Amino acid sequence: MSYLGLDAGTSGCKAVVFDERGVQLALSYREYAVRHSQEGWAELDAEQVCAACKTVVAAAAAAVPRDPVRTLGISSQGEAFVPVDASGRMLAPAMVSSDTRAATIVASWTAAFGGERLYRITGHTAHPMFTLFKLLWTREHRPDLWRQARYFLCFEDLLHLQMGLEPHLGWPLAGRTMLFDVTAHCWSPEILGAIKLDPSKLAKPLPSGSCVGTLPPRVAAEWGLNGDVQVVAGGHDQMCAALGTGIVSPGQAMYATGTVECIAAIFDKPSFTPELMAGNLCMYDAAVSGMYGTVAFCLTGGNILQWYRDRFGAAERAEAERTGENVYELLLRQYGEEPTPLLVLPYFTPSGTPHFDLHTPGVVYGLRLSTSRGEFLRGLLEGVAYEMRVNTEILARSGVEIREFRATGGGAKNDRWNQLKADVLGVPLSTISTTEAGCCGAAMLGAAAQSGVSVERLAAEWVHPQTIFEPDARRHAYYGEQFQTYRQLYESVRNLQKAS
Repeated sequence: MSYLGLDAGTSGCKAVVFDERGVQLALSYREYAVRHSQEGWAELDAEQVCAACKTVVAAAAAAVPRDPVRTLGISSQGEAFVPVDASGRMLAPAMVSSDTRAATIVASWTAAFGGERLYRITGHTAHPMFTLFKLLWTREHRPDLWRQARYFLCFEDLLHLQMGLEPHLGWPLAGRTMLFDVTAHCWSPEILGAIKLDPSKLAKPLPSGSCVGTLPPRVAAEWGLNGDVQVVAGGHDQMCAALGTGIVSPGQAMYATGTVECIAAIFDKPSFTPELMAGNLCMYDAAVSGMYGTVAFCLTGGNILQWYRDRFGAAERAEAERTGENVYELLLRQYGEEPTPLLVLPYFTPSGTPHFDLHTPGVVYGLRLSTSRGEFLRGLLEGVAYEMRVNTEILARSGVEIREFRATGGGAKNDRWNQLKADVLGVPLSTISTTEAGCCGAAMLGAAAQSGVSVERLAAEWVHPQTIFEPDARRHAYYGEQFQTYRQLYESVRNLQKAS
């Protein structure tokens, strides 16, 4: 038998099948595009996402006919939601994390409700990315959708509905809505009352790994699955990925490079410190029972490499088409091992933690006529790593000691990029036996539910560190000096933006 993890991401979805030892048997991926029809808007066609998810599940399952899939767990992007009517019809596109149209609502609503009160309930600080504020925007600007919607669903629970099941979502995903009480583990009556939303319009929250239901035979066949397939609650992709990298106790952290650059660390109890709150570092359920997690992230992550590919990588794109090589590997060969003199403020999107800055733009500082393409590209990636160092220093001051990073995501496949991160952060970074950690974590939850073996034990059996990238002392010292200037650059550009 085998276990399937489905990851419904922002730029694409993938399904990965693992055997009982955690060995990857099959993978299928489909890409889709985020639409930016207006300034500040970022949307996904939810029907296209669901169709792509069905396609990858069927393709991955078809590749393992001798190891039939017995469980399915979903790792979902956070915050995005879809209004759905009583017949299951999707009424509007999904507003994804980087959609900031609700920015004008955040300050006044939070002031009225109470910012610290909101943080104590939800473990999150206010930002237009969260479902709470996207719903408030919908109520104000699309009252027709507010009236028509039977459900407002994130992608995990939307896919449950598509699978003929009652919609549920894992606690880690419920936590990303800012509608969920992360210590009482229920939809917050105070918040739902304040926005006049009936809890029946939301999916039922469950601990990660809980049984959602068994696929009806007709639906299983439509999704390319055979026999009884149990669906289990997964959750937010970052917490599923942390589990999939083997992070089950404090001291280690996941470093994920996908569309978003993200570090996830876990705690054995919730911590709502003033320093974490001031740094917009959240506190919500991990995918491991009884544990809590935080995520530090930059919304400009792997997408900055995609941006470089689209604007400056025509030659590499052509070579990739001709040879079949990965275009990103071709691009990353351009730069050497030495740090650059460039400082890049990586706000090509709104920032993530710790600033939650919607207005300060990206900056490339230090360009000369002698700057090469390779230096420019490395400078972009160094800028993202500097931003993550801002976050890790806040975590360190809050008592969160990270002794090792486990790398995952597309960026984990490149040794040069891994070494760059270790050098900037000054912490060893390990690759693991699978780069598909979100799917691995979701599949692991299903395997635990089916076998009765704890996820902690499965993590030890399934996840094996591979290459360890130790920080180079000389480069780390150089980056330390540059980092102080980087912090000054942010303050200068932010003040310039305010003055303009």
